[in-house]
Amino acid sequence: MSQDDQTIGVYDAQVATYNDVVANSSDPQLAVFLAGLPDGAEVLDLGCGPGHCAAQMRDLGFRVTATDASREMAGFAHETFGLDVQVQTFADLDAVAAFDGVWASFSLLHAPKAEMPAHLAAIHRALRPGGLLWLGLKTGTGESRDRIGRFYAYYSDTEISGLLADAGFTVTGRTTGEGTGLDGSIWPWIVLGAHA
Repeated sequence: MSQDDQTIGVYDAQVATYNDVVANSSDPQLAVFLAGLPDGAEVLDLGCGPGHCAAQMRDLGFRVTATDASREMAGFAHETFGLDVQVQTFADLDAVAAFDGVWASFSLLHAPKAEMPAHLAAIHRALRPGGLLWLGLKTGTGESRDRIGRFYAYYSDTEISGLLADAGFTVTGRTTGEGTGLDGSIWPWIVLGAHA
């Protein structure tokens, strides 16, 4: 399974609504992520959505590659921010030692758990030695669809930390909280910083 068409279809159909959700909330984690990178670093925004974070990184002088599986999201990011987003799934990542940082903010939670080890290994290969991964996920157990049909995989801190270690990462920071998503549900989340 390289992509979930139902999940992508939800994002394709709700670009404007999703943009309103993320446009009206700042992401303090982005500043922490960028502070851990050298000036002008090369960054991959893996699952960039409407492009807000990718645009902020670019405007701060970082060299940004942005990808998303939703053509509508990619088109919105191009029209709104002038970003050339590559329409790709997580399974398409084949770069080697190309990035100083990977920003995976609440995107990989749409990948099945069985595929997460391969995705983390691909991210590790794509990072330069010592590169930084910033990973946001919803916490919980199992896999399910939300009220609007999106697929989610949920993780405990112990579970995702173990998978990161197995992929060769060293977790260097974590933050937890909760927030309201596109479907209106409130979910707990975890964001981890990890070095390759």
